[in-house]
Amino acid sequence: MRILAILIVASLSASAARAETLSAADREALLESLDKLRDAASTKVDARFRIAMAAYHEAMVSEAATVVLYMKCIEKVNFVDQQRKISEYLDWKHKDDVKAQHADPAFRLALHYQLRWLALTLQASSEKANLTLLATDAQDIVDAIFRDADKLAGQEKILQASVTSTEFAKAYEIGDLKKDKWPLSAINLEEVYGTIVLPPLRIPTRVTALRAAWIKRIQQEGVKTEAWAGHTKAPPKGKNERGKGDKGKSEHRVGMAADLKNPEYDRFVLEQQPELQWQMEVDLFRNGDESAAALRMLAHLEKHITHKSARKWGEEFSALLKPQPAATPIAAAAPAVATPAP
Repeated sequence: MRILAILIVASLSASAARAETLSAADREALLESLDKLRDAASTKVDARFRIAMAAYHEAMVSEAATVVLYMKCIEKVNFVDQQRKISEYLDWKHKDDVKAQHADPAFRLALHYQLRWLALTLQASSEKANLTLLATDAQDIVDAIFRDADKLAGQEKILQASVTSTEFAKAYEIGDLKKDKWPLSAINLEEVYGTIVLPPLRIPTRVTALRAAWIKRIQQEGVKTEAWAGHTKAPPKGKNERGKGDKGKSEHRVGMAADLKNPEYDRFVLEQQPELQWQMEVDLFRNGDESAAALRMLAHLEKHITHKSARKWGEEFSALLKPQPAATPIAAAAPAVATPAP
């Protein structure tokens, strides 16, 4: 490759010295060389991706295996690649706070889901990827995360992070992927549903599935707000302590609203949830469920008449109900009239 580059530069320099244009044969040779370079680069990238996928799949068999790969990636990215001593890595690895974090079930579970989403993202980045087929796998991962929402409390940053910025990706030199095709975080529900889940369902024969997917998205947005925004408060120090075996544990009073909800969740219920429900009905109206969606939209407006978006909703509903004007045919241009010569 180095010799090829030297020959190309020498050829161009000689041509420039003689102020000559490239011949057709020269152009053909250069284009052929560029194609070979592109193919070689693509082959290297594909090989790196295959190695990464093999390592990821092996690590996804269990949370323990995920942590083992994570530690190897940390060692490579933060120590080996930085030419730091192995003793520095071992000192870091055996710190009490590091050992405690890596033994934390919530941390291990979050890493596991992060790795699963990265592996799926690599599949989606392929030129031949069928996003409609991958949508099922994406939905499975998202559903599993939200089923485990309580177990994952405190790990939102891991789940929110772009998977291409993780140690798993850096260790295998996974660069920027096609962000327009696939969300880089499994809990970015707006992108997950808007880009992957909902589009294949927007046909009249699938309105039932479309509505079910919207309902699931709204429920998960609620879980996201309720479970990950600190809806329980730790008691003051020295309070709510029981016997010796339970010393230091929180004593939650079942049924107390202050222990169950938080201001963020209340705002979600009052503001964001009605907005999402309206977006759902508009989507259903536009994709084959006009009659039922229209009745639900009217009921929604009556129920949320004081919502800050109610006026906008009413205007949008009115526009949807009005028949669209037929396209006006373009009139043929009148023939130009010749102006008589003076």
